[in-house]
Amino acid sequence: MILDTKETAVAYRCPHCGAGIMSIVGIFALSGDMIKLKCDCGKSEMLLAYSKDDKVRLTVPCIICPKPHNYTVSKKLFFSKELFRLGCTYTGLDICFIGAKDAVIEALKENESMLLGMFEEAGVTSLDGLHTGDEFDNPDDPAIEDIIRFMLAELKEEGNIHCSCKETDIPEYRFEFVAPDYNNVRIVCESCGASVELPMTSLTNANAFLHCDELYLK
Repeated sequence: MILDTKETAVAYRCPHCGAGIMSIVGIFALSGDMIKLKCDCGKSEMLLAYSKDDKVRLTVPCIICPKPHNYTVSKKLFFSKELFRLGCTYTGLDICFIGAKDAVIEALKENESMLLGMFEEAGVTSLDGLHTGDEFDNPDDPAIEDIIRFMLAELKEEGNIHCSCKETDIPEYRFEFVAPDYNNVRIVCESCGASVELPMTSLTNANAFLHCDELYLK
């Protein structure tokens, strides 16, 4: 479905309080200065800026990762789709929704239900304080290592771990928690040396990793 008007709804979920934040963006407003979409809690904001090459650049807070992700989409795509989703680079979880207002609202509701179900598996019953509460801090839980080990085996078997190995190389993957705080896990290919770091401070992060379809090591 193509939208008739040159305005679109854009939304993200605050990683600190769990609220869904949405605003309507018009083509003329976007053509001016940078737009900041802030959460009422004051702890997160999404940035949108229009570039001269007809691209929209977005900086989106992530529900899982400690740092926001950057995306670039065409102005045509930004203003024409009924619903367009942007996902976390590492887990594939949807973190930004763009499109018709009703479609974006529905996507936010579905996203909240999915996240609550995922978090409840980890013993978390609320989206409040996703990155701040003590109930999420459990880096010594052995289940975290079990999940990482399981997912690496699954992704490797499916050929969905991408590194710098040549076709003749045999990749071997291992993981380690990064000192000094051990809040991140580093996944390394011992054959080519490519690696990636993922936040892994709790079962919440580990369960999000269960939804990872592909892993890219650089």
